[in-house]
This record gives sequence, structure tokens and C-alpha cells, in this order.
Amino acid sequence: MDACDFSRGLEDVKVSCASIHSAHSSGLSKTLQDYRYTHAHIFHHTVIINANLSLPQVLNPFYIFQLFSVILWSAEDYYYYATAIVFMSVISIATSLYTIKKQYVMLHDMVAAHSVVRVSVCRGNKDIEQAMSTDLVPGDLIIIPENGMIMPCDAVLICGTCIINESMLTGESVPVTKTSLPSSGEEAAMSYNIEEHKRHTLFCGTRVIQTRFYAGELVKAVVVRTGFSTEKGQLVRSILHPKPTDFKLYRDAYLFLLCLVGVAGIGFIYTIVLSIMNKVPAKTIIIESLDIITITVPPALPAAMTAGIVYAQRRLKRVGIFCISPQRINMCGQLNLVCFDKTGTLTEDGLDLWVLSSSPSSVFQLFSPEADAAKGSLVNSEFVACMATCHSLTKIEGELSGDPLDLKMFNATGWVSKPDLTPQRCGDRSDNSFEIGIVRQFPFSSTLQRMSVVVRRLGEKHMNAFLKGAPEVVASLCKQHTVPQSFPETLESYTRQGFRVIALAHRQLEAKLSWHKVQSLSRDLIETNMEFLGLIIMQNKIKEETAGVLRELRQANIRTLMVTGDNMLTAISVARECGMVRPHETVIIADAAPPKDFHLASITWHYTETPGPTTRDNQVRQKSSEPLEKDPQQEQRYHFAVTGRAFAVITEHFPQLVQKLVLRATVFARMAPDQKTQLVEVLQSIDYTVGMCGDGANDCGALKRAHSGISLSELEASVASPFTSSTPNISCVPNLIREGRAALITSFCVFKFMALYSIIQYLSVTLLYSVNTLHSHFQFLFIDIAIILIIAFTMSLNPAWKELVWQRPPSSLISGPLLFSVLTQILTSLVFQVLAFLLVRQQSWYETWTPQSDACNVSRSSLSYSLNVTSPHDHKNIRNYENTTLFYVSSFQYLAVAIIFSKGKPFRQPSYKNCTSD
Repeated sequence: MDACDFSRGLEDVKVSCASIHSAHSSGLSKTLQDYRYTHAHIFHHTVIINANLSLPQVLNPFYIFQLFSVILWSAEDYYYYATAIVFMSVISIATSLYTIKKQYVMLHDMVAAHSVVRVSVCRGNKDIEQAMSTDLVPGDLIIIPENGMIMPCDAVLICGTCIINESMLTGESVPVTKTSLPSSGEEAAMSYNIEEHKRHTLFCGTRVIQTRFYAGELVKAVVVRTGFSTEKGQLVRSILHPKPTDFKLYRDAYLFLLCLVGVAGIGFIYTIVLSIMNKVPAKTIIIESLDIITITVPPALPAAMTAGIVYAQRRLKRVGIFCISPQRINMCGQLNLVCFDKTGTLTEDGLDLWVLSSSPSSVFQLFSPEADAAKGSLVNSEFVACMATCHSLTKIEGELSGDPLDLKMFNATGWVSKPDLTPQRCGDRSDNSFEIGIVRQFPFSSTLQRMSVVVRRLGEKHMNAFLKGAPEVVASLCKQHTVPQSFPETLESYTRQGFRVIALAHRQLEAKLSWHKVQSLSRDLIETNMEFLGLIIMQNKIKEETAGVLRELRQANIRTLMVTGDNMLTAISVARECGMVRPHETVIIADAAPPKDFHLASITWHYTETPGPTTRDNQVRQKSSEPLEKDPQQEQRYHFAVTGRAFAVITEHFPQLVQKLVLRATVFARMAPDQKTQLVEVLQSIDYTVGMCGDGANDCGALKRAHSGISLSELEASVASPFTSSTPNISCVPNLIREGRAALITSFCVFKFMALYSIIQYLSVTLLYSVNTLHSHFQFLFIDIAIILIIAFTMSLNPAWKELVWQRPPSSLISGPLLFSVLTQILTSLVFQVLAFLLVRQQSWYETWTPQSDACNVSRSSLSYSLNVTSPHDHKNIRNYENTTLFYVSSFQYLAVAIIFSKGKPFRQPSYKNCTSD
């Protein structure tokens, strides 16, 4: 095959599983490896810290405009304010560059931790050489060391077994067993596909905890994808190059500034015409006409707008929320939907567990495993033996690892596991101890909703089969007389309370079955005619802050979703318990199947337990029609729950339903990292302002893509997340939204104030130009520094309101009420300035300015004295009544506008509470 066939990965050339074994079992020759590396365009995810990070910052339109303003002011000898603007701009650019570089360094360190390692590579002549992971190409055969490693690429196992921690992908720290790719049979003839053969594929960034090999064979894997084509590489790429996040405030701000530019254009033409009529020198015309533009569009606007964000950032830091993207704080004020990860975010890591054992009389008896399983009649019971053996736990470095549910169940039995994973009952006396060996294991299947094992107790000739799974499924596989009559009512009672329920069953196999015979038996033959043993009741405890925070968000009209990599039943149970789905509301599971064997893609709708008191049937019921039309009174009483698999099928084959579905969906389970990001994008496309809260590396893409992402972890997720909370619960979310709302209102207030400041000064200057005069440099300096900047910075100090209210801040500057308030203030300012300008000229003491006059500094009582004293002449027409009058009037107008626009309740506290220590 040509090298360019492998430009992305081995799966792109559509080779069969058997071909991978035959063509790559001995590895690539050095010559072929070099050829592919040279010609296949392999892009490794090396994060380069760009030395030209300053270019896009410096080329920001506002900084270019500030540079233009500084040059113009310098030409007018207005050095003081020009220096202040330069100083603020340099500080702003330096801070932005420092933040960006810090993010790049963190990301570089994260990637380098696993992408640049030494690996053992097999060559075609059976030699094994050490190579850098950056030199790997698709088709290389690597050896997985016995003590494990962090995978630097995507690779498919062809020999041996690996125990993998895939928390980077799923968010669940549950070891997963990966087996070798089939080399014979029907599955071996299929084309290799990473998604379909996920159980044989080791993904980049995941940790190999342990390897198992047979007959001295090394554990080997064929490289499938490298660099940015890997799962981890795609995650890094989404962090480096996220889709731009649009925010209405910033878009409207530019439109509003364009309107000010239009006003400045009118003033520009007016100044030129008036100056020509007054025969003003050409140099003065150019400077004054350009000066009107810098007056109308305030160069200090970015600094003033940033002040409120900086204060909000400081307040967030005091409550343990750290921000690396300050501009996102304003977006938090508009959040109307927040997606939450489940494990470690909404819930604790531990589980509470009880058992309901079925007695010989088919009556349930309640036991606490920790107290009862290890003593009395339960010690030798089939129930405890099933708990001890029917699981997928792995012993790693002397510690049992696996699904928290399995771990809790096994520990409750009081049994111990040998290194070869054989459960052993330990007692005080030798006759109290016995061993059970696991002969065969059928892993858990989400489709079948069950798992089973075949075991043999030491000293016995016959084998036993134990089954664990969804109660309805297990009960259907059992002999009916062994299932208690109260089974439906008992199951409904516990599921209503939000508990997760699992059923156990047992079967004694025929004594003639040998070990080899069991290995060839099909699953269906073993999992039939079982005897019902009882129920295990589990509660995945939510964090104590979770329910209160979700209630507060709901009262604030903020929608909440759960987006998790965990299974559907657990997710729905947690959603009910934490109040995301209320007791009277129904959950409808949307399931979808892709096209297969000439059948079109299809969607089915499954109702989970109905919360109404008259419903007795807890079995899942299938509906063939779309449940999108309901009684209006029932409209708000149902939620959709969607798996990642169904979400992918619906997105591809039923795109017209995606937006309708996410409008009413609350639970998204078994979601892959890229699906979480895709969900955020879909929600944004229907005008939601989306927040994302998670704690795992699998949340990175969604955290980066959301308008506001907050990480509860200081590890990989914090690299992508704009916000990181040191508090490991979701109580940080309301705090962030409150500060976001306060910062957003502050931005509106400051923007309107700065716009009015520009218009008021614009009105003053145009009136003064009509009499060929202008404020002095120190008058402008007093206005710009002593009034405007001080007010702009202090009006941003208002702390956030203590409660989240139902209403949200306005999202647009171009809105009726907001424009009305601005226009009203403009007209009021214009009227007062024109009146003051005209009235002062009608006063009896008014005199028209001449180059020799000094009207504002010479009183009539001292006129005779002034005639005998030589004073400097005012050739620039500064000291006149019009100038002084408009200076005082406009100064009071700036103060009045600041008071009017400084809004407090319900998003900010009143201005009298302004304090830098808040």
C-alpha cells in the first residue's frame, strides 16, 4: 500500500481484522517505516508555544485606534492623557499575553507527558528496538510493557490482554479489559473499525495499568493512528482551535461603536466646513477635524470595560474560582442552561448498598451486607457467592480495581481475592474457609443488560452459573416459581425512591460439563432456567450541595442537564434524586438503531417507570410513534433521556429531530468526549447560552466550547476550562453566574456611561467650535482623568447581588429600553448645553472674546488695574465665557449620567456599598 494511504490511520485503508494479524504481526521493516514517516504526513500533537502571540493582540482594532489617538494627541502637545492611554494599553496587552502563554505552557506539559516517551518497536526481522513515540507510524508493532504505560498513540491489540484506565475518555475511573483482535471466524473477516472494535483498541492518553500474556508471548499492539488523528489528538486540537464563541454584547458593542463613528463623521465634516468658513489654517483644520473622532469614539473604552471584569475576577478568586479567560465572565451573566457531568460533579464516589434476599418461601428479606453477609446462614449461601464472583474486578498491585458498584458488592461479602482473581472465603477456622474459581466470564452487555460467570467451588464436581443484571431481564430468565410474587411492587417501590436495583440469579450446571465444554457453550444456553436469588439495592449518593444548587438554578429560570459517560439507568436515578427530574415527571428514553441488513435507521421511545400512583407495571414499554405531541397540561411533565449511541444515530439520520429532542432532553448518558462537545454546539445553535461543569479530561472539549466552562479538577480539565473551582462541588456555579450577571450589568453601565461621555463632550466641542474655541489641555485632562476614569473604575466596584433572581440581564445593547434611556440622556444633555451656551451670551456682563481679552479672569472691579498691567494674551481663545460655562455644565452632566446609569438591584448591590475589599 502507498504511504499516503496511511495519512490519517490504519483504519482508513479498510483492512480486515485478519489482515492486520497477517500483515503486521512481525512489524514494519526500518525502510518501510522511514518511507511512511517521510511521505505519510504524520502530524504529532506537539504544542508549539508561538513567539508571535503578541501579533493578534497588538492588531486588535481598538489598540490600532488608540495608537492613532496617541499620535494625534502628541501632535497637539496633549502628552498627559496620551501617556495614560499608552500605559493602560501596555498593561492590558501584557496581561493578555501572559494568560495565553500560560495556557499554552500547561497544554504543552499535558501533551508531552504521554506523547514523547520511549517505546519498544518490533521490526520485520524480529528485532526489537527502542524508539521515540514521535517516530511511530500506522502499522508499527509496539510492545506493551508488563508494568504498563500511557499510550502515545491509538493501537489495536493483536496479542495478549490489557487492563486500561480510560478515565481520560469516559470520565469513569473504572479499569476496562481489552482483549486481542480476533484472527479467525466471522469477526476476523470484518473491516477493522475503531468504534466497532473499541474493546480491542488502546486509545492515546489512556493508561495501561496491567498486561496479561500467555505462554511467554509478549503483549503486542499495532499502531492505528498517531498525532492529531488520535482520540487524544482530536481533544488537543479542539482545545487549541475551538470554534469561536459568539456573544451578543460584544457584537452589539461593535455596532454601537459604528454608530458613534457615523456621528464622528458628521462632526468631522462639520468641523472642516466651519474651519474653512472661519479661515483656520490647514494644519489646525486637520488636527481639529481628526480630534473630533477621538472625542466621539473614546480610546479609554477598553480599559473602562475591563475594570468591571477585573473586579469580578478578584471577587471570584476570593471564593475559590480561578479564571484564565476573563472575557468569559460576562458570558456567565447570560447563562440559561448548565450541563453537569455526573461522577465527581453531582455525586460522591462511594455507594450505599443493601440486599433483599429471596427466601425459600419466595418472600424478600432485607439485609445489610456489611453487617449480615459475613456471618450466619448467608456465609455459605448462593447469594453471597454470586456477589463475590459475578463481577469484572481486577487486582492491580495488590489492590482490587473496577466498577465502584462491583467493588462495593465484593467488599460487602467479606471475601478476599487471590492474585489469580479466585474469590476465597476467609474465616477464623480452617473448616470455615473455601474457595471458588471462576471458569468463564461473560462480560456485561449494555444491550443484554446483564453479565454472568461460570464457577466451580473447590472440592465439588459440578459447576454453577451466576447471573447479575437489570431486574426485569433477570426475572424473565428465571423459573417463575422462584420469583417472589411481590417482585413488581418491591421493584417499583425502590426505583421510585431513586435507588438503583440489580437482581441476582443462580443455576447449577450438569456435572458432566468439563472445563473445555464450558468454554464452547453459548451464553444463551447458560443464562436460562435460572433460580432467582434476590435484589441488590444501591444508592449513588449525591453531594449534599447538589440538590440545593439545582433548586436555586431552577428558581432562577436556568435549565440543567446531565451529560455523563455513565450508564443510562444510573444517570436517570441520580437525576431523580438530585431534583433535576422531579418526582411527578416521566422520563422517556430515546433509543436509535443505525441502518443494518437492509433495514433503515429507526428510533424507538421507551417509557421508564411512570410516576403516577396507579401504575403497577415497571417493565420498560416501547412506543413506536414519536411522543412529541402531548396534552398541554402534561407538556412540562416529561423529559427525554438519550444515550451517546442514539445521539450519534439521530444526528446523522434524523437531523431534523435533533433540536426538538435537546429542547426537552435532560439526561445524556454514555456520551463520548466529542459528543459532549457536539451537544454543546447543538444547544448553542438554538440560542442557549451554555455553561458546562465537569471534572474529567473527557469534559475538556465541552468545557472549552461552552460559553462558560468550569472545572472542578485542577488536572487536565483545567487546561481547557476558562474557570477552575477549588471547591469540589457545584456550589461554585451560582457564585459564577451571580458575578457574571454583576459584571455584565457593569459592562452595560460602563459602556453607556462612556458612550454618553463621548456624546456630551462631542456636543460641547461642536458648540465651542462654532465660536472658534476649545477646552484647554488641562480642562480635558481634568475631565478625562479626574472625572471619567475615576467614575468608570469606581462604578465597576458594585458587588454582586446575594441571590439569583428569575429574570436575566439584558443581552443586547441594541434594544428598545436601552436605546431609549441613552437617547433621552443625549437629548437632555443637548438641551441643557444649548440653553447654557445661549443664556451666557445674553448676560449683561458677557463680552465677546478677542485675542487681547481675558474675560474669565478679570472682574469689572479690577478692570482699571488690569489696564496698567501687561498680561499674556489668549491667542487660542481658551479664556472665554462659553468655554467655562460648557465646562462646568458638562462636568455635572458626566456625574449625573454616572449616577443614572449605575444600576444596582437585582443584579448588583447599591453603589453606596462599593468597596475594593468586597
